[in-house]
This record gives sequence, C-alpha cells and structure tokens, in this order.
Amino acid sequence: MKIRIEHVAYWVEDLESVKGFYETYFDATSGDRYENKTKGFKSYFLTLGAGARIEIMQKSNIEENNHKGQIMGLAHIALSLGSKRAVDQFTQKMQAVGIPIVGKPRTTGDGYYESVIADPEGNLIELTV
Repeated sequence: MKIRIEHVAYWVEDLESVKGFYETYFDATSGDRYENKTKGFKSYFLTLGAGARIEIMQKSNIEENNHKGQIMGLAHIALSLGSKRAVDQFTQKMQAVGIPIVGKPRTTGDGYYESVIADPEGNLIELTV
C-alpha cells in the first residue's frame, strides 16, 4: 500500500481572500467553487506546483475561533520551497508585501530550515527546504 496525503483542508472566514493569497504568492491553481446551499457550505480546491492540494472551506455556522493556531488540531501547513535560499528569498518577499512573518528563517532543533508566515486569516504556513 502506497499512502500519500491527498489534500489538507481548513476552515476560513473569507474564501476569496485566502484563495487570492495562495494564487498570488504560491501560484496556486483554483478549481471551481463548490457550494451546497442547503448546508451553507462553500469550498475551493487549490493545487500547488508539485500537485499538493489544499481545500479551503467556509460554512455559515462555524464559530469564530479567537485563538487561531493555538487550539488542538491542525497547527500549520508546511510547504517545501526546495532550498534554504528559496526560503530566505520567499520570506523576504512576504515581508516586503506586508505578509506577517511569525518565525524568521532558522534551523530548528530537529534540523529543519524554516520560516513561518500567516495567511490573511492568521493560519500558519511553514516554509521549509
């Protein structure tokens, strides 16, 4: 059996804003918006360069979480950029356009070289080699 993650999904408040963020900064390609009016549900699948997929979802009755990134469950999405130089350059680009830098580029105790940014809703994205 060959197992791989098919996609990662998370709830957002503003689908269009988060979709635009991934399209603009990660060259994501978006599928058509799915909507189930009965359930008050909307989503997009976003495909990144190497085929990784992220589903961003919105539902009318999801309660706002005032402590994003600080709850049990998904902590971050890690995206590999291929090299330390790419991590450094991309982090600098994000800072230059006002994207929040949560963690500056560094080598972690477990050997990862990474930085951490936040999407428009504060969800964490780890940029790594």
